[in-house]
Amino acid sequence: MSVAFNARTLAFLALLLVGLVVPFVVQDTYVRHLFIVAFIYAVVAASWDLSLGYAGIFNFGHVAFFGIGVYATGLTAKLLGVDPWLAMLIGGLAASAAAVLVALPVVRLQGIYVVLVTFAFSQLVLQVVISQSAVTGGTQGLVRVPTIELFGYNFLRDYKFGYYYVALLLLLLTVGCLRWLVRSDFGLSIRALRDNEDYGTSRGIPIGLQRLKVLVFSGFFAGLAGGFYVIYLRVASPEVFSFSTVSLILSMVLVGGTSSIYGPAIAALLLTFVSEGLANVDGLAEGRFMLVAVAMIVVLLFFPGGLASIISKKRSGRRGPAVKRMRPASVGEKAQG
Repeated sequence: MSVAFNARTLAFLALLLVGLVVPFVVQDTYVRHLFIVAFIYAVVAASWDLSLGYAGIFNFGHVAFFGIGVYATGLTAKLLGVDPWLAMLIGGLAASAAAVLVALPVVRLQGIYVVLVTFAFSQLVLQVVISQSAVTGGTQGLVRVPTIELFGYNFLRDYKFGYYYVALLLLLLTVGCLRWLVRSDFGLSIRALRDNEDYGTSRGIPIGLQRLKVLVFSGFFAGLAGGFYVIYLRVASPEVFSFSTVSLILSMVLVGGTSSIYGPAIAALLLTFVSEGLANVDGLAEGRFMLVAVAMIVVLLFFPGGLASIISKKRSGRRGPAVKRMRPASVGEKAQG
């Protein structure tokens, strides 16, 4: 086990080193832009996996949390004059507040009903954004959103050098926090409910409270990513709620592998570059999302566990369902706390 741990640690450090030196090697601002967008999508995909993969909640309103973060940050920064750094945090908190509203009906529903409610919530938020055009800009979007500053450093004139490292830091913090959550007793309890809901509740795990926490945590990171997204692009557009955005990020989760925080993050990098690469090929721009969907189906046919299953076997596959690994009483008791 120590050898495997050391190998994973070395692989992570190698990837981190590569990530740190990319801006020095890549001078093209467009390629840097793709990395920044990929990091943002990686945060959204990894946080979606917390609710979809680890908790088994078919939440199709996750991109709405991302969009709420976009508009909450953009509006507070532009209309209220809030510092953009603080506005990004407000975007995350606004998404968490929205997650509480979604959780109220979701905690009592299962299967397709969860999909319908969360998808309806996403469409409701979209309609609110479009209808309140006097505030949100409607279909024209919200433009000229103030951007971040750091000790007088100008992020607008450094050829996306500073934005790259902020996006990378956001991704590292998100992955670190999510990994800590899924490895904690809280993570064990939500996997127990996912594997066997009846057995989990019989051990004292409050299903409603745990689902609420999952949606709040995953919503916060998606909203935080949305906040940085609008600060970086300086434009909030209703397109963030579009089906193409939903399908692209969902593809990242499924191709990367559910119940694997690293998998969706890696898939986000791959699919972002593939999608943008196809957009620049004559005749393929319109059908690039279809090609991405086909690639997703091929990966899932041969590797049902996603790319993460290629890198390493899932611990749950070696040790059995989470409900069998629960300690006699402590997990149920701590989940209630």
